[in-house]
Amino acid sequence: MLWQLFLVFIKVGLISFGGGYAVMTLIQREVAAMGWVDAGEFQEIVALAGMAPGSIATNAATLIGYSQAGIWGAIVATVGIILPSLIIVILLTAFFLRLHSNDWVKSSFYGLRPIVTGLIIYAAIHFGLSGRSEPLLSWSMAGTLLIIAGSLALVAKYKVHPFAVILLSAVAGIVLF
Repeated sequence: MLWQLFLVFIKVGLISFGGGYAVMTLIQREVAAMGWVDAGEFQEIVALAGMAPGSIATNAATLIGYSQAGIWGAIVATVGIILPSLIIVILLTAFFLRLHSNDWVKSSFYGLRPIVTGLIIYAAIHFGLSGRSEPLLSWSMAGTLLIIAGSLALVAKYKVHPFAVILLSAVAGIVLF
């Protein structure tokens, strides 16, 4: 089991770009294929991992590892998901100091931005709509979209601190639902 956990999460760590939210659908696909968690359990893991400090992907890997093999599973899954990034960052740092002003390097990083944004938007839509029993056009969905729009306006236009927006969104969720 420990070896399987390590292999799954090192694979995720090797092919993940764009941070934790962008890779959550890949984690879900991999752990579902292994039969470790179902969709409902994965949503609970995502919620808990998102509330804990640190990367949501690392937190999710830790929780999944713990659920499958206890403390050693948590350690192995965590090492598996962070090891590729750690090695790549160490190697790239050595070269990046010499290449950061190169036009090809600048262009490639600029080109990755829309991909990362798209992956994050896809993850948000995927998690927001998966497991829903009510129709897409409902009062619940209207309330959800209202919270999204309000949160975006508070952060982008009024520069309200994200922590305050999270608290306000929680209160709005309690009131509306």
